[in-house]
Amino acid sequence: MKKIFVFIACLSLLAGSGCRKFIDINQDPNNPEDVQESLILAPVEVAISQDINGGTAAFIIQMYLQNAGMAQEAPNTDSYLLQNTKLDGSWSGVYVMVLNNLKNLIAKAETSGKTNYVAIGKILSAFTLGTATDLWGDIPYTEALTGLEKLRPAYDSQENVYKTIQTLLDEGITGIEQNGTVKPGDDDFFYGGDMSKWKKLAYTLKARYYLHLTKAPGYSGETQAGLALQSLEQGMESNDDDLKLAASGAAGQESPWFLNFQPQYALVLASTFIDNLKNRNDPRLPVMAKPAENSGLYRGRVIGTDIEDPGNFSFPGEFYAGTGATNFLVSYSEALFIKAEATLITEGYAAAEPVYQEAVRSHMDKLGIAGAEVDDYLSSRGTLTAGNALQLIIEEKAVSNFLNFETFTDWRRTGFPELTIVANAVTDAIPRRLIYPESEKINNPQPQQSAKLTDKLWWDN
Repeated sequence: MKKIFVFIACLSLLAGSGCRKFIDINQDPNNPEDVQESLILAPVEVAISQDINGGTAAFIIQMYLQNAGMAQEAPNTDSYLLQNTKLDGSWSGVYVMVLNNLKNLIAKAETSGKTNYVAIGKILSAFTLGTATDLWGDIPYTEALTGLEKLRPAYDSQENVYKTIQTLLDEGITGIEQNGTVKPGDDDFFYGGDMSKWKKLAYTLKARYYLHLTKAPGYSGETQAGLALQSLEQGMESNDDDLKLAASGAAGQESPWFLNFQPQYALVLASTFIDNLKNRNDPRLPVMAKPAENSGLYRGRVIGTDIEDPGNFSFPGEFYAGTGATNFLVSYSEALFIKAEATLITEGYAAAEPVYQEAVRSHMDKLGIAGAEVDDYLSSRGTLTAGNALQLIIEEKAVSNFLNFETFTDWRRTGFPELTIVANAVTDAIPRRLIYPESEKINNPQPQQSAKLTDKLWWDN
């Protein structure tokens, strides 16, 4: 995988290149101007897993969700102290490492008639745009990725970005249904060229982004829930359909969450996360977390309190943060929780109950939890009622989506899991978005960049 990381840097230079080739003798054979689709796809998938779903923005969000905290003196990132410069790499990951190279992949595949590569490029573009807009709100897209044509691209409204996401997913599905003869193989780290899984992913993403808009201005919750349910009819069908990437575990090729939770970085699990699992007697606790090294007990950091030795706190277990752990981007469990919430909206809590239980079981199964333990746990949680249904669905979805961005969106949409502002916070409320990076403010100043961490996004109504 080291070769892939080196090559993706070359792709980034290619994506941003606007230079003409004047004399062939000056062409650098080590910096190609054209590459095959297969050589673009693999490193882009790695970048999505490592830089977007496991990079700086990802672990900042885990602190805002109080899944993780800094065993350092407050104020710190976990108490909402954030500099714009800290997000430069995350923004670059979205635009330079991923979207630019996906644009090149799509253009080349369209020219060569490789519809399956076009489809994958559009589905991954939709996923990346969805992640970015749910972090920053309005973002550049229509005028972006054009090289020197638009040095200061205007921002698309978040509503228009959402419409673009659905269009890209529809076009991706159409590309797959054209039954192109050329499809990826080993260069597709996510699905190994299984286009049926890519199609199910696209429909699951459509459901995800429909459901996000149940409370958006001008949108009907029941309509959005109905669209989500309709999409899920062709969505993921089992845990085998998860969009995920496992690290090799070799030196320099560790999983991103193993790297994020290194003791020298003092990032540990937070008390909110650990205590919730302990208080519910959740059988997933020993799989999802390790006992603190110094005490042998499961203990989370109370964010904002006095500095302590990281060894006093729990770290994630091997399943999520081992050297060769799998990074889960979109899962079948999420699809089931989407279905449970959408069913709750359209048909009520009784109809949502079996879907909710199936969703919990799918995550338990993934973690290797035995059937009797699952039954006991579900019994202890109680059945869905008019008063608790949404809370239980989203709380359990948060556990199954551990270390995933999606929980941040769910918390903002629903208020669950319930969170309270941490000690020694530098803001008067829990952040509801990310601020724009310094590099973007300097290179492409836009009015939206005055946004504060506590400002709401368009759909966060």
